[in-house]
Amino acid sequence: MATYKKRGFKPKNKAEQQQFDEQESTTAEVFSTLDESASRSEEWVAKNQNIILGIIGVVAIGVLGYLAYNQFIQAPKEESAANEMYYPQQYFDQAVNSPTQKDSLFTLALEGAEGKYGFLEIIEEYNGTKAANLAHYSAGMAYLNMNEYEKAVDYLEDFSSDDAVLGALSKGGLGDAFMQLGQAADALGYYEQAISHNANEFTTPKFLYKAGITALELNQNDKALGYFQRIKDEFSKSDEAQTIDAFIGMAKSGN
Repeated sequence: MATYKKRGFKPKNKAEQQQFDEQESTTAEVFSTLDESASRSEEWVAKNQNIILGIIGVVAIGVLGYLAYNQFIQAPKEESAANEMYYPQQYFDQAVNSPTQKDSLFTLALEGAEGKYGFLEIIEEYNGTKAANLAHYSAGMAYLNMNEYEKAVDYLEDFSSDDAVLGALSKGGLGDAFMQLGQAADALGYYEQAISHNANEFTTPKFLYKAGITALELNQNDKALGYFQRIKDEFSKSDEAQTIDAFIGMAKSGN
């Protein structure tokens, strides 16, 4: 074990002198090795200086280019796309709340009018923006309401969001479209994704209910019972809970 030697240390005997000399020699060798390594490193840096500077330059240009792109291209594009969304979104909202003329209003939302973009043009012209992503959702839901289920699937599958409500609604919309296309197993998968996306009082009981109904249709009564029971236990104040006992009974009687 090495021992710390105070400044001015003098060996008391030959054994200590020998140990001291060995330590001094080892220390000298270590520093010599470090000097050699440092020298080789300096030589390598000097030899490859142009390459190193080139790499640093490329990285710097990349970072500056990225910042410039975001500030001068992407940011204005995002702002312009968001402004364009205002017009079709008005028609979409009117269609949702209108007892009549739904299809014509949804068509205006999709295709635009009076020189204004609809959702479809926003998707094409502003690809990669947040507005274009949202336009995929709105277009998909518009087609779903217009009973054009394959188009609804195409657009909803291209939408992605971590938002608690929109993310769940998009998955649930896909489930609805596949149910109408006669693909109950696919529909159930999307309802389950909608359930797991986020637990909340609005979307979760809605899609638990739809998943339960779909599971009954697929003769998966145990799975249906689990979904219905969750509504009863966890969302007793929801609209879906008002008649849930009847569906629990249906699921149990099928076992």
